[in-house]
Formats: sequence, C-alpha cells, structure tokens
Amino acid sequence: MKLASYADGSRDGHLVVVSRDLTQAHYATGIATRLQQVLDDWGFLAPQLEDLAVQLNHGKLRHAFAFEPDKCLAPLPRAFGWAVVDGEGGIRRDAGHFAPPHQPLRAPAMGEAVLAGLTGDLSAASDAPAALDALRLLTLAVDWRVAGELVATQAAPLAVTPGELGEGWNAGRLQARLVALHNGSKREPRDVSAEPGDALARVARLRALRAGQVVGASLGALDVALAAGDSLHLDLKTADGNTCFGAIDLELPAA
Repeated sequence: MKLASYADGSRDGHLVVVSRDLTQAHYATGIATRLQQVLDDWGFLAPQLEDLAVQLNHGKLRHAFAFEPDKCLAPLPRAFGWAVVDGEGGIRRDAGHFAPPHQPLRAPAMGEAVLAGLTGDLSAASDAPAALDALRLLTLAVDWRVAGELVATQAAPLAVTPGELGEGWNAGRLQARLVALHNGSKREPRDVSAEPGDALARVARLRALRAGQVVGASLGALDVALAAGDSLHLDLKTADGNTCFGAIDLELPAA
C-alpha cells in the first residue's frame, strides 16, 4: 500500500491512502489519522489500511478524491529518530524532523540521497532478517548540508510497503534508478541499490529501536551543484519507469 500525510494545519498531517497509479486518495479516518498510530499498532491497523487500499485501487470508494502531491507533508514529519548508515558502515544520527517534498531550500546545499526505512519495534542486537521483519515502510529522503552541517532532511510524499515496489524489491534489496532534473534538464540517471534490513540491524546493534524511528541506507551524494534560483526534481524509479515514492521537488530563492 501507499500512504501519505496531507497537510491539515497540524504538525503531523492527516493520513491518506493513495492508489497504486497515484491518481486517487482516500482519508484513513476511522482507522487512523496519523501514520505514527499505524506504526504503533501495525498488526491491527495495517491490514485495515490494506483493505482500504484494495477498494481504492478497484474504484469502490465513494469518497475518493484526486491525489495532489503538493498537499503532502513528509509521510512521518516527526519521527522518533533519524539515523543514516553510510557506505562504510558509519552511522550519523539526527532528531528526525522531515521537511515536505516541496519545501524550498534557504541556501545552496550539498545533498545526499537516502533510502529511508520506517520501523516497528526492534530489539537490540537483532540480526538483518529480524530487522527486515520490523521494516514497515520505505521512502526516499535527502539530507541537505551546508559546510558539513545538516540543515534539512526532505522526504518524498509517499511511504510504501516493500511489496508495492514490484520488481524493484527482491530478497530485501531495493534496486532502482535515481532520476534528477536540474533546472528542467535531465541529468544522467544513476542506478542505486540498498538493503534496509542491514542498515536497521547496524543501528540496532547496541540499542533497541522503537516504532516510528527512521533508519536510512545512503544512496550516495547528489552530483548536482545548486545555485540561487535553481530547481531540482528527484525521483527513484523502478526498471519499468514507475515512481517508487513520488518526487521531491525543490527550489532555491533567487539571489
């Protein structure tokens, strides 16, 4: 299933289920209003959301409406923590505040793409298979840094269950293509691969994780130099060209 959090004036937004083709959405009211509620009680609430998604995909919901990515916050705007595992196995931690997919950057920054896994409860010292069992949802995130300091973490509009990724998900590994448009010009796409279960197990090596923490596997630095007035469109796509998590679109104010 595909989930998003619509802006409603609150800090966490309102949970919606999104159709597989990204054309329709439906509020999850009556099941849960916030994604954190679902992560806290996944075994009970997730099957109900799955049923809602099936009905939505078959056009059986009277109150469905057109999905508008511009209305989305990050799927989980306030996580219980954000940790990124880099290519060498090092771990960086942050508070876990995620900006919307369309929030402008205040200044030019260097970006790092990350496959972000939203987790359920995970015991300390869990191995990779156990960590993969605790993985609930995936999304795309970008850490933005100025002079090495993290200034923002931006998330794509959708958090999806791994099964929604089709051929892009195989044996606990995501294989996809990172597509970037810089000022409307397409950059050379880059094939990326990540195993979020391994990243979760590494972060949980010394301490337990609680439902609602987010752990990322680095997909590498973005090879884009941003300047004032620039725009950037980022999207992870499967081999068949379908978006994995919706696009991150940002602009920098003109000088």
